[in-house]
Amino acid sequence: MTSPTADIASSALELLDDPVALRRHTRQICGAGGEPLSESSLRISGMYCAACAGTIELALIGVDGVVEASVSAASERARVCWDPRRTRMSHIVRAVRHAGYEAVPDVAAQAREQRRQQERQALWRLFVAAFCAMQVMMLATPSYVSGPGELAPDMSRLLNWGGWVLSWPVVLFACGPFFQGAWRSITQGRIGMDVPVSLGILVTFVASSGATFDPSGPFGSEVYFDSLTMFVSFLLGARWLELRARHRAAQALEDTVLGMPESAVRVDATGREQRVPVEQLHIGDTVRVLMGESVPADGVLLDAAAELSEALLTGESSPVAKSAGAPLVAGSVNVGVPLHMRVERVGDDTRIASIVALMREALTQRPAAARLADRWATPFLWAVLVLSGVAGIAWAVFEPSRAVWVVVSVLIVTCPCALSLAAPTAMLAAAGRMARDGVLLQRLDALEALARVSTFYLDKTGTVTDDGLRVAGVHVVGGVACAGGRAAVDGSALTDLVVAAQTLASWSRHPLARALAGSGRQPSESTTSMSDRGGWTCIHEEPGQGLEARSPDGDLWRLGSASWVGGVAPHSTDQARLWFGPVGRARVGWSFDESLRVDARAMVDSLRSKGLHTVLLSGDQAPRVETVARQLGVDGWRAGLSPQGKLDEVAGTQGRGRCVAMVGDGVNDAPVLARADVSFAMGQGAVMVRTQADFVVLSGRLEAVVQAHELSLRCMRIVRQNTYWAVGYNLAAVPLALTGMLPPWAAGLGMACSSLWVVANALRLSGRKSESGVQLRLQLARGGA
Repeated sequence: MTSPTADIASSALELLDDPVALRRHTRQICGAGGEPLSESSLRISGMYCAACAGTIELALIGVDGVVEASVSAASERARVCWDPRRTRMSHIVRAVRHAGYEAVPDVAAQAREQRRQQERQALWRLFVAAFCAMQVMMLATPSYVSGPGELAPDMSRLLNWGGWVLSWPVVLFACGPFFQGAWRSITQGRIGMDVPVSLGILVTFVASSGATFDPSGPFGSEVYFDSLTMFVSFLLGARWLELRARHRAAQALEDTVLGMPESAVRVDATGREQRVPVEQLHIGDTVRVLMGESVPADGVLLDAAAELSEALLTGESSPVAKSAGAPLVAGSVNVGVPLHMRVERVGDDTRIASIVALMREALTQRPAAARLADRWATPFLWAVLVLSGVAGIAWAVFEPSRAVWVVVSVLIVTCPCALSLAAPTAMLAAAGRMARDGVLLQRLDALEALARVSTFYLDKTGTVTDDGLRVAGVHVVGGVACAGGRAAVDGSALTDLVVAAQTLASWSRHPLARALAGSGRQPSESTTSMSDRGGWTCIHEEPGQGLEARSPDGDLWRLGSASWVGGVAPHSTDQARLWFGPVGRARVGWSFDESLRVDARAMVDSLRSKGLHTVLLSGDQAPRVETVARQLGVDGWRAGLSPQGKLDEVAGTQGRGRCVAMVGDGVNDAPVLARADVSFAMGQGAVMVRTQADFVVLSGRLEAVVQAHELSLRCMRIVRQNTYWAVGYNLAAVPLALTGMLPPWAAGLGMACSSLWVVANALRLSGRKSESGVQLRLQLARGGA
């Protein structure tokens, strides 16, 4: 018969399988064979070293139905890909618990409470260890300051007994994480960093206890209770600070999750308002967002005007003005009057949901430097155990009274905690800093590659030029050209052509297509059926060329470049950039005005000042590309490139041994972004591009590219500093421990300070952002203006 406590625990696990609860931390994906899979994010507690991540991964992979599992000890997160037809979330969490760890869904409220409890318990252990250490040091002081014969033997034994009693709370309670971690490693057939620490603690306590009970016995008369308690205090202090650092790295993701409301006010056809859970919203629903509330889903504004803060997504605190029909992004905060919106995307389809998913995936990754340290950690730990055993045997022969002391010092001082923290702490701190600055890092290894970049390729349209293009003129094949995007031709034929082209253009996110779709007159009741958005069928977009679709009459029409549509006279290609008509029979074209983004020139100047080569790439015609390149001041430019041409250009540069970064935003940039060593996608770009990129510039500011490069250089410099420090510390401390010149308490202090220095050095990346070269140039430009 099960106990009530067991029944409650079982019921809590069953709740994890509720479909609504799963949606808060799980998304649906397709497997390699097209089978439906679920991808969940979990928060893990109880990890104290990199080896714990491997133990949890083995436990997760052992669950029938789990396809893939990735665990990061630095961020305390697990990403699990599983088949809902073969297993359940409760089984996955139960497997983690059976491995000796705790797991909860990565939902903000539960994760925050878990962190609070974890920090409170860690602080309590630290207090017990530090308080007992101070008392033990007081009892040990007479033996250090008294001269020969000044301290009576019975008083010395009494003081030793006092130290022994005060050491028990430290061993039984404060050292719990070390013993638990060591036991898990041993039962899993692995060796973690807690093993030598636990051995050192046990050897010290047993030897000191033997000396306390029988000073003339095999353990001698020397006790090390002061060294033991001090060592545990130092190590717990360092781990508590590391815990706080990991929690700070997770704060950016939690802030994003907390920015989403749990309920929304839905307005039905009769105007009646009802507050419902966000999970119950559907596409097409009308929602009222009050002042100060967050937008619950992606949609469009139905009112005439509104002001919203998109700081959660872009890092920009200034409100953004919206007009009727403007897109609204889930997570934005309404800072003006109450507004009405129509829902277009809900749940996992929203932009903020995709951002959260990408951040979770990035935080569960282990960078290459960390994986290399993990591979060397196990053989290094075995070498530590062998070295300490050899040192103990050697000292037992020459000076038995110091053998235990030397063994403990070697075990403690050689623990590679600092080495395992060198890379991941710095990279996670950099990722958190970027998230606050409006840049989403999707691949931690990209930081290392970005620091090695020597050439930056920049897409032109929509990336370095302003996204808001304006139709400058309409060019009719065999007809007249009219300014302002309006035709001054009598009759409805040209009007229908323009409106039909606008509705077809609305299916593309290319800057030229969006400019055309948002210009001119809107469809009227007299417009032919071809101008109806649903009138086009078999719509297909060819990257770098344009759109193709069938009209209701069955004819194949195209909207795009002159060569794509066909039937354009050679002398007309310089007049218009976008053409429309049946295949081979262009009927009308449009020219556009474009201007550089306000920070584009400053970005290029900053990159060039750092010795980086900049090249402008475009599928546009040479005269227009040359004009933009001259305004930017880039080192080179390439015009008339197809997606394959851009790919060949980047591949050729890589073939010459240069590390390449690409900045783009359009669908035609996806192949070259995937090929580049490092890729940046602008936040307003296509979904395909954002998923291919290493960095997503959510703020849309080009200065963020320069800031990311500067931060990557600082990050890799700190990684090198941390690595050199960790290795140098071990190389310097091991000989001192082997020769008996480093007592256990000093070894513990050195180990704790080494790990603390690594974490503190990495946290410098999380400080206030300095003013970059781009910002300084922008201020000068604005001042001059």
